[in-house]
Amino acid sequence: MTDNNTTAAGEPGDAGDGIVQRGLWFEEYREGARYLHRPGRTVTETDDVLFTTLTMNTQPLHLDAHWSSQQPGFGGKRLVNSMWTLSTVVGLSVSQLTLGTIVANLGFTEVSFPAPMFHGDTLYAETVCRSKRASKSRPGQGIVELEHIGRNQKGDIVCRAVRATLVQCDPEGGER
Repeated sequence: MTDNNTTAAGEPGDAGDGIVQRGLWFEEYREGARYLHRPGRTVTETDDVLFTTLTMNTQPLHLDAHWSSQQPGFGGKRLVNSMWTLSTVVGLSVSQLTLGTIVANLGFTEVSFPAPMFHGDTLYAETVCRSKRASKSRPGQGIVELEHIGRNQKGDIVCRAVRATLVQCDPEGGER
């Protein structure tokens, strides 16, 4: 039997009466809505070292425990690579917001890391829809501006970034 149906993520297979997990269509975003992404993600030393070496970041604050232990301000601990933090904050949002519905990341602005992350910290993410508008040049798509916020287990903001995304409109034509 040949099945030409696809899921929202573009994978082959008949969803039948099942509900396929997907992100939001353009029409489903609400300006000002705050999306809480759970569960959180606890960062391990392995996560940090792997990410840091894969990205060729040789900063000793991430890799050299002895050197880091002698630096002021961090209690002798190594810092988690801030790009891991940003990537994971965005990653935590995918299943709820953009899974199978995003066309492209258009850019990031206002990126900041107000507090450090350390091995053993747990990262929680939330996203606020700042604005949305229909694309003028790409019918059937819209631009959604999202503010991603990452907090550690104490509630301290460890990452903030604004991201512009290009998102598919609902293929069935509108509000549900």
